Amino acid sequence: MNLLENEALPVEVEQKRVRNGALFESDTGALPLDARRALCQLLIGPSIDGRHNPLWSAVLRFEAQLRAHLNDLFLELVLDREAGVAFTRQADTGELDTPVLLRSSPLTFIDSVLLLYLRQQLAEADAQGHRAVVEESVLVDALSVYEKNVSTDRAGFNKRIAASIAKMKENHVLEKLRGSEDRYEVSPALKLLFSAEDVQNLANVYRQLREADDATQDVADER
Repeated sequence: MNLLENEALPVEVEQKRVRNGALFESDTGALPLDARRALCQLLIGPSIDGRHNPLWSAVLRFEAQLRAHLNDLFLELVLDREAGVAFTRQADTGELDTPVLLRSSPLTFIDSVLLLYLRQQLAEADAQGHRAVVEESVLVDALSVYEKNVSTDRAGFNKRIAASIAKMKENHVLEKLRGSEDRYEVSPALKLLFSAEDVQNLANVYRQLREADDATQDVADER
């Protein structure tokens, strides 16, 4: 074999690799590049938003394959075409002893109240046929009614609200609108995470908390 033949060999190997669909050396995967990227994003989380993420089209094209690969990991794909959102959650495996791959973040009381408020804003916006957009100052005002349930320290309470809003932004529950510093769009993924029944149940719990606090305050004022 002459020198020219030796130099041509890597090209032949590369052509064979491309023909086989491999993306790198020793690659035995079956999914094309966009599908793998979508799978990775679903595992990283928190969701794929069809309005902002170019991987949305890959989720739709390779839905069956993605579901199968996630099921291999005891996970399931949650997909809402109308809302344009997809995410992964732990599959209900019953009594099977299975590993839990998805990390969870505990919610504080303020986190829960904020999520409830955002879910309600999303429902109202859907009923009117437009996007759910909220302002940070409005969020602070909406949560202020729970201050006495959490803390009597106003500065400390405001810090908790700021931390909760920051958590929602980090997890893409709130997406900042372009050209604005304090206006956000609420992710439609909340519709899949909290059903209308969940919202009603949570609303009842928090209403009881507010009423109990108001009753306590009335008794204190009468003394």
